[in-house]
Amino acid sequence: MLDAQFIEHNKQQLLAEREKLLEDMELLKQTLQGEVDMDLEEADPDIIEREKSATLLEAMEAKLADVEHALKIIEAGQYGICERCGAEIPKERLEVKPEATLCIKCQSEVERMLRRGMSPQRSRWHFPVA
Repeated sequence: MLDAQFIEHNKQQLLAEREKLLEDMELLKQTLQGEVDMDLEEADPDIIEREKSATLLEAMEAKLADVEHALKIIEAGQYGICERCGAEIPKERLEVKPEATLCIKCQSEVERMLRRGMSPQRSRWHFPVA
């Protein structure tokens, strides 16, 4: 079982990460907006850079969603418990990845399902927090 101090420490880490992501995303969006204003019909050597920036923005949005979801789990009092199977998530995993809400086994299964084009059914999970 995780102690309150550890949970609070991770919560503060997640809040700081959320703030950093929001700032970085805003800067990237401003950069992309400036680039979009250019004429796309021209032979633009920077098109690859714009695509990289758009991909980076998507990754940052996904990370932000994970961070915000973990914060909801903390508020629900379920932090450190796998939301899919109900098992305890090892403290070592949460130290490395504080936004983790699945144990390693369930995370692997969900990733395998996603690679196969299947959608994991959150409604069947142990703690289906929206």
